[in-house]
Amino acid sequence: MNLKTAFENNLYTSYPLFREASLTKRRFKQDSVNDLIDQRRGNPVYEIKQIGESFEGRPIHYIKTGTGKRKILLWTQMHGDEATATMASFDILNFLEGENDGFDEARKLILSETTLYFVPMLNPDGAHRFQRRNAQNIDINRDALHLQAPESRILKTLQQTLQPEFGFNLHDKNPRYSVGSTSKLATISFLATAYDQERNVNAVREKAIQVIAGMNRMLQNYIPNQVGRWNEDFEPRAFGDNIQKWGTTLILIESGGYVGDTEKQYIRKLNFMSILSGLYSIAENSYVKEGREDYYALMENSRYIYDLLIKNATITQDEKTFQADLGIDRSEVNTENATNFFYHSKIEEYGDLSIFFGSEEFDATGYTIEKGKVLAVSYQDVSDLDKVDPWALLKEGYTFIKMEPDTSLSGVSASELPLHILRNKPEPVAAPTFEDTATFILTKNGEVKFAVVNGFIYDLSSEEPAFHNGIVE
Repeated sequence: MNLKTAFENNLYTSYPLFREASLTKRRFKQDSVNDLIDQRRGNPVYEIKQIGESFEGRPIHYIKTGTGKRKILLWTQMHGDEATATMASFDILNFLEGENDGFDEARKLILSETTLYFVPMLNPDGAHRFQRRNAQNIDINRDALHLQAPESRILKTLQQTLQPEFGFNLHDKNPRYSVGSTSKLATISFLATAYDQERNVNAVREKAIQVIAGMNRMLQNYIPNQVGRWNEDFEPRAFGDNIQKWGTTLILIESGGYVGDTEKQYIRKLNFMSILSGLYSIAENSYVKEGREDYYALMENSRYIYDLLIKNATITQDEKTFQADLGIDRSEVNTENATNFFYHSKIEEYGDLSIFFGSEEFDATGYTIEKGKVLAVSYQDVSDLDKVDPWALLKEGYTFIKMEPDTSLSGVSASELPLHILRNKPEPVAAPTFEDTATFILTKNGEVKFAVVNGFIYDLSSEEPAFHNGIVE
């Protein structure tokens, strides 16, 4: 086992020592980041500098550490709702501050051979709303040419003035992306961004391919066959593509999905390991031994996975019967000033989905999809629904509760009950179909066997389970 492999293996087991305990969920705001920056002020190993302000006047900083000749610029959350690498960046800073823990030689190597510039949360206005775009509704990563956003100007100025040898462009992506057309979620995807339409490989891009090859090899030990390659098509407006063209070797990391990791805490750990592995290979110059084969062997991301796939269900429509599959996704809807969220499901696809997969799958052969029953109540307030027994209602085939209208409400909100609450929306007249909310029952020989409410499936023959949120509309 070589030193780099031993270093990577030790990172996995030692990660709890470095995990930044103040960041546990994705929906944090810039105050949390500023607190962690302020804790480092006065520490001589850091230079902390405000490099500009967001559109709404929030300060944007870099944290500089290391004394080496190889400059590396790392930025996170240029999309405000992509926070995984922001958490991992502070884990990395904690690692670099450690001592007497078995990593001193690796730490010394990285800090003596590289100078690191971390820009955590480039888009604090977007992070405040937990949305992709900035306060102007501009996608910063499509603003490298016109530079209409102040955050875009900050990033280009940094690249142009620092002239870093390497850049790490750190993102999140839709958690349902698959590795090619397989059933495997693309938990981490890499890209050595193209700098021209032909996707040529020059010396600058070659180095990105080589560093990625090493990071991928390490990750395969922990998420085998769940590492993908982002689409290589040249995007002339994107920062990654242009920074590669401007002479900085650009490595894109996209954090996707991992079953059961809603808050991306395991994926955060994988980011921590991947980035440190890349930094180590740059510091010791070992990446130069890598070829292109492992990089191009990575399958490109695709969309072959739904949150829930119902297969072979019997559908009755206009007194005709046929079979169909339902691909259901559960989207996150921000709540509580974008500090929390609830799920709102949708039937994203309908028909023959035999080439697709689900993070959760149910074979509905022999089952018929039907509209659940509606319980009408005279309650004025949703809190009054505490009086109902949701499990008993589901077992009787009820999936909807019809309440008195409330015109002060608009859109969709969450219910703690695993039921679909109808306030201002009329009762459904049939089972749902394409683009409808996924609420229905599955019957067999006339008996209710399963209930699907807001995209979550419940086996009605089992013990009462933990419930997921329903919705009010």
